[in-house]
Amino acid sequence: MMRLSWTQPEDLLPHALEAARLDGRDERDVRRRWLAAGGSPEPAVGGATPEPAPEHLQSLARELLDELDRLPEQPALATAEPEAVEDLLACPAPDLPDPGPELEDRILGAWLGRAAGCLLGKPVEKLPLAGIRAIARATGNWPLRSYFTEQGLDPATAAQYPWNCRSRPTSLTENIDGMPEDDDLNFPLIALSLLEAKGREFTTEDVAQAWLDNLPGGRVFTAERITYRNLLDGYEPETAGRVRNPFRDWIGAQIRTDLYGWASPGDPAGAARLAYRDARLSHGRNGVYGAMFTAAASAAAVTGAPIDTVIDAGLAVVPPTSRYFLAVTRGLELAESDLPDEAAIDALHAEYGHLHWVHVLNNAALLAFALSRGAGDFERTITLAVSGGWDTDSVGATAGALTGALTGAKHLPHHWIDPLDDRLATSVPGFAGARFTALATRTLEVSR
Repeated sequence: MMRLSWTQPEDLLPHALEAARLDGRDERDVRRRWLAAGGSPEPAVGGATPEPAPEHLQSLARELLDELDRLPEQPALATAEPEAVEDLLACPAPDLPDPGPELEDRILGAWLGRAAGCLLGKPVEKLPLAGIRAIARATGNWPLRSYFTEQGLDPATAAQYPWNCRSRPTSLTENIDGMPEDDDLNFPLIALSLLEAKGREFTTEDVAQAWLDNLPGGRVFTAERITYRNLLDGYEPETAGRVRNPFRDWIGAQIRTDLYGWASPGDPAGAARLAYRDARLSHGRNGVYGAMFTAAASAAAVTGAPIDTVIDAGLAVVPPTSRYFLAVTRGLELAESDLPDEAAIDALHAEYGHLHWVHVLNNAALLAFALSRGAGDFERTITLAVSGGWDTDSVGATAGALTGALTGAKHLPHHWIDPLDDRLATSVPGFAGARFTALATRTLEVSR
């Protein structure tokens, strides 16, 4: 029996209870009723339990999801984490250099860096931190210095920490043949097609239509899958992401918005505004902040600004009272500490390990740590990002895109870039046989 992940009401409810608790909404009565009826207090690790719940539990879960949606929010949270775009663009961006003639090479570096960082993280996505370290050590690749391999991997370690079964055939060193399809690359393609078709005035409704036109439902996950379902169920784009969606503070929107920065060189606020229109379809608060941070930082990175300035540009569009800002700040503090890499990452996991591995806050802290400690070095940054665990392909992709832009395509290390063979596999219409070089040229055009 097929069980579609991230959609079943009995699987969503434990996530929704936790989301309400983290937001300070009083979910205790709903939790008691769910547990008293025999519902599971723990969410399914992979997004779906193997067997459906009894019909009465499914019906109750739907009812309780609606009740959780109606719980009043805390006024203090609304103040600390505003959702209106004008409240998010009040801080001035740092001074940035003129992009100059290297812009196209930096945009290509961002595309290639995003692919390489994503590809490095793909086979170990969902593995615990201990598993990533065990596999890398067993194959002589620790600290990480190349793509993962199973050559030399002993059977006991392989059995204890199985690869991501969907990614293993295309993302281990011995199997790589161009860049395989991944949502971390599909969404920049969607963003590029939006800017080409609609220009910089595209709307959230345009984003929704682009998803329905170009993405099969099985190619989206967590908040995006919930929103996709709600759009098909007749909800308007303004509300589709707010109905029975416990994943609004997860990482999905953060992986969608690099391209808005690449297309807005030197204009972090403009890039963040585009990211806001995209992200608000499916996410709220910290989920939206992650999208805006990435877009603004990307707009700075393609100018060749120093990495500290790139991070500052991202933080300029994030409320300083928000949990996202605090997570990035904590990652920066650990990067500047005297702790060795592993100890610093252990400290991050001690503080943020209670969050789901796809949540935006833990991954934002890790991203900031990798960017700051990597100090603009491409290999150092992507290997720190992936070796830190959680959403390895997504954090690796964002870290790779930002430092790939800083480095420029001409100076990226060949052993990371050559296996990509300038090829990207995708099911997004209009991009069959995509070449990164051609995508960079198209991105440069929309930036003008």
